[in-house]
Amino acid sequence: MMEFLDIVNENGLPTGQVVDRATAHLKGYWHRTSHVWLVRKRGDTVQILLQKRSEIKSFPGCYDISSAGHIPAGEDFVPSALRELKEELGISATAEELVCCGDRTIIWDDVFFGKEYHDRQYTRVFVLWKDLEETEFCLQEEEVGSVCWMDLDLCIRKVNENSIPNCIEMEELFMVRAVIQKQQS
Repeated sequence: MMEFLDIVNENGLPTGQVVDRATAHLKGYWHRTSHVWLVRKRGDTVQILLQKRSEIKSFPGCYDISSAGHIPAGEDFVPSALRELKEELGISATAEELVCCGDRTIIWDDVFFGKEYHDRQYTRVFVLWKDLEETEFCLQEEEVGSVCWMDLDLCIRKVNENSIPNCIEMEELFMVRAVIQKQQS
């Protein structure tokens, strides 16, 4: 099934134009995504849930955001984030449970699966406190190979050192850490 996205401006606002996802990435049209990082506290340590990408996805076997997805045309950040959580991890949450970390842009040009790829994302990043064990998630096999909890500071170090296979942006981890520190102060 073809997925359609709103083309957005530099502020993430829909322009009124819609494009299919493949064309958005071929032509480099700006579109929106939602990223949700699940966190929990163990003792004095904050842990973050990492998704290990399915072997059939881009960046196969790499650790990534807990849950993320493109926002379909006509939908907004929060409903899309909640839908992706349900689809990818099998968990329900409410809009009130999502803590906004802020917005960021992603610009990435590459060749993917033999095709030119120009990604232009306007992304809203969220934190969701969810204290579940790894076995309590119902994973969408086409998207998610597995999940694991990791201490946030250790995750930041490992991503920075590139000592685990990942496609995680340090900027997002810093956004998450800043919101958590603010909440705990």
